[in-house]
Amino acid sequence: MRAIDLSTATWRKSSYSNPDGGACIEVSDDSPAAVPVRDSKNPHGPALVFPAVAWASFVTAVKGGNWS
Repeated sequence: MRAIDLSTATWRKSSYSNPDGGACIEVSDDSPAAVPVRDSKNPHGPALVFPAVAWASFVTAVKGGNWS
């Protein structure tokens, strides 16, 4: 996968994040092919970038309770 410029990415907090802000991730939906994920407590830190298909499978598993 080639490098993705995240300098103008629009980030949103995951609905599964901890409401008190302790264990939060943010994702960006700006790219149809990839999903960047970052720690909301460190917005200028690194982001992990997943292929969109892999991220969709992960989200489906979490929603179905199949993440253990």
